[in-house]
Amino acid sequence: MAPSTGSDRQAARRAARAIDALRRGWSITVHADGEALHLLPVETVDLEQQLAGSKSVTLLISSSRADTLKLLNQRAAADPELPVQIALDPETSAAEIQAIVDPVLDMQFPLKGPFRSEQLHSVPAAKAAMELTRLGAILPAFVIVDEPAEDTVSASDVSAYADSGSLTISTHARLPVAANAQAHIYGFRSDADATDHIALVVGERNSSTPIVRLHSECLTGDVLGSLKCDCGPQLHAALGQMSEAQWGVLLYLRQEGRGIGLINKLRAYALQDQGFDTVDANQRLGFAVDARDFSTAARMLDLLGISTVKLLTNNPEKVEGLEASGIGVEERLPVKIAANPHNEFYLDTKRDRTGHKL
Repeated sequence: MAPSTGSDRQAARRAARAIDALRRGWSITVHADGEALHLLPVETVDLEQQLAGSKSVTLLISSSRADTLKLLNQRAAADPELPVQIALDPETSAAEIQAIVDPVLDMQFPLKGPFRSEQLHSVPAAKAAMELTRLGAILPAFVIVDEPAEDTVSASDVSAYADSGSLTISTHARLPVAANAQAHIYGFRSDADATDHIALVVGERNSSTPIVRLHSECLTGDVLGSLKCDCGPQLHAALGQMSEAQWGVLLYLRQEGRGIGLINKLRAYALQDQGFDTVDANQRLGFAVDARDFSTAARMLDLLGISTVKLLTNNPEKVEGLEASGIGVEERLPVKIAANPHNEFYLDTKRDRTGHKL
């Protein structure tokens, strides 16, 4: 991958500042094609203060949330990624707005509306704003305001952030682990954001093709031993298989909840408790089924000098993601984990709806 230019880095940093602003509850201005949207993030802003004295309230929500609220039939739904702008009664309370944007609250507040959808003039800016919420791991919902913000970002800045190739190895050290005392850990950092990834090289590196596992961070499964998923068992099984082979590499990617972040993953868990499967839960929250970026893993492998791997995965998208980024996959090795009563439905969903296979 070609190194990023100075202008690319500046664009990515503008997006990073906008993401930080959203997580702090500050306003941002997103512009594209000569139009701009001035936005406040619903999840993190002080809604009570914002609503005080407001003569009108206008929200920008994701298309999937609009679909749940039965709003798509009021606008042409030709573009499934098109956000929806809705006008609310000025007397709408902060609690009511939270219930409108958070699907976890649907069963507590089943009656919402009536709503009036409005024409959305700044479509590219609105789509870029939704992508910023995913990158910031907050709910995809905004209050539209009139006042321009100090933090300004363009749709192209958001693309530059997502495509940033400025990953570097910051440090490495020997790290004996339970699976194999012969292991070294490498820390990776990007100059565009604060996300750190790691690689654990297990065994004695030689000229053979390594067994590689792309493992997305899962605090609940990897650390707390959650029975709702198979992440923890997969992690330890992968380390065991690497230890039994000549050598291997575990790439631990900071992409919690398939890329939607820890808090949103917990929201997805709450939706699963209401009867939705993992796919529908992510979509009801307004995110993609899988929002992870496997090109990051490819950049990590490239920096480690690894061009071909034996990939330990049940997910064909990981194979496609690495190959699309220039890493050869010599063989796909399945990960066989026994189901339990708490994750059986989850594993069936991965097989039936996202194409996972042994």
